[in-house]
Amino acid sequence: MIIPRSIRKIKERMNHKKGPHAHLFKPYDGDEVVSLDCETTSLNIKEGEILSIGAVKIKGRKVMTSERLDIKLKPPKSLTGDSIKIHKIRAADLIDGVDMDEALEQVLAFVGNRPILGYYVNYDVRMLEKYLRPRYGFGLPGKAIELSHVYHDIIKWRYVGGDIDLRFDTISKQLDIPMLERHTALGDAITVALMYVRLKYGQPPASR
Repeated sequence: MIIPRSIRKIKERMNHKKGPHAHLFKPYDGDEVVSLDCETTSLNIKEGEILSIGAVKIKGRKVMTSERLDIKLKPPKSLTGDSIKIHKIRAADLIDGVDMDEALEQVLAFVGNRPILGYYVNYDVRMLEKYLRPRYGFGLPGKAIELSHVYHDIIKWRYVGGDIDLRFDTISKQLDIPMLERHTALGDAITVALMYVRLKYGQPPASR
């Protein structure tokens, strides 16, 4: 039986409210958001393995590039030529990568109970939770913010009756935000963070 994520989170909060990770399940009342991205061997969550994880904190109107996470994992056996063509990450690039256990500890410490921002954020969250739940018994507790939904909700009034292009490259162009190190976890996380701040605090994008 598939348990809805909202119900699962309530159950996990009850199970861990007195454990060593209880702080992760307290309601977040700060003004920070964590932009997070994973590079993986496949877009199929069941088959894919994480190659790298990038994250950066957003505090109010500022992208805190000094407070970032840039993790490379040890190369998995599923790292093949087909996946390398997409993310350009080779086994040689991951030779100094860390074990998954260490990576997850870093992610939990960095993210805490803050909201998690991303482009197709549910994919990244589900990929991480595939490893988190067997080890800790819970997933990422913070709420997820989908960048494309934020973008859509802000500009939809300009396109009444029309389709809105939600592709990453299009959103970047519309917002005049350069794409930094495309298809690297940290580069995409920073780019998404800049887009989010532009949408929340800048001028609405012009119709193009």
